[in-house]
Amino acid sequence: MIASVHSALTGLGKEAAAEPAVPEKATAAQIKKSIAPDALISFIDGKAYKTLKRHLTKNGLTMEGYRARYGLSADYPSTAASYSAKRSELARSLGLGQLRKAAPVAAEADETVSETPKPRGRPRKAVEAAEAAPKARGRKKVAETA
Repeated sequence: MIASVHSALTGLGKEAAAEPAVPEKATAAQIKKSIAPDALISFIDGKAYKTLKRHLTKNGLTMEGYRARYGLSADYPSTAASYSAKRSELARSLGLGQLRKAAPVAAEADETVSETPKPRGRPRKAVEAAEAAPKARGRKKVAETA
């Protein structure tokens, strides 16, 4: 009995070493089951995730490496469909990705606004500073000559 247990135990190590490492390829049915509207099922641990990026990074993979390892197509999603839709709606509500619209002309928007155009040129603060500077210089010159 001891000899049979010994031979069984020594045989276990040889069988594991003799088998070559076969790449883990997912079947079409497994791939189809892994994609759900609310989550993606990981082939690494079988758990559901909204996004695979952080999970794959923890396991030392990129999305391209994950696809290659399990024989997935290049269009295999990295985020769940419902999560992508929710984030897209949030971005739209914040106005991201929109071109800025030109402001309506004041006369068209509100008729009570005066029609006098604003003066163009230097900003008001710059004009006031430029007007104040010569006066100060003039005073200094007068004070120096007196």
